[in-house]
This record gives sequence, C-alpha cells and structure tokens, in this order.
Amino acid sequence: MTPEVASILVVGLKFLGAGLAMVGTLGAGLGIGILGSGAVQGIARNPDAAGAIQINMILAIAFAEAVAIYALVVAMLILFVG
Repeated sequence: MTPEVASILVVGLKFLGAGLAMVGTLGAGLGIGILGSGAVQGIARNPDAAGAIQINMILAIAFAEAVAIYALVVAMLILFVG
C-alpha cells in the first residue's frame, strides 16, 4: 500500500469514526422528545403540578443533552486530534 493510499484511508476512517460517534445524539434527541411529550401529558392531566413537572423535565433534558454534547466532543476529538 502506498503512503498516499494509506493517508486517504486514515482520513476516511476518521470521518467514519466521527460519524459513528454522533450516533449517540439520536438517543438524546429521542429522549428529549419523549420527555417533552410526557411533561405535556402530565401537565394536561394535572395542571396544579405544572411547576414540579417543568422543573423535573428541564433537569432531565439537561442530562439528556449532556450525552449529545459528549458525543459531539468525542467526534471532534476523532476528527482533529486522532
């Protein structure tokens, strides 16, 4: 294998690895959607508990979003450091 082909292969595999690392964002997006749906249903069923539901929803969304940010950081590390 020539050095040119090897360097092209390495770059291609970096892009593939970064793309696979971003698969984690699918779970975070799905989780945030489910959380929002559940919160709206809970508030619709019990409007008096809206404050408590919203606080817990925002906290859970922050944790789910953190997973997506970690996936993004890993993808950036693969692309620019690896």
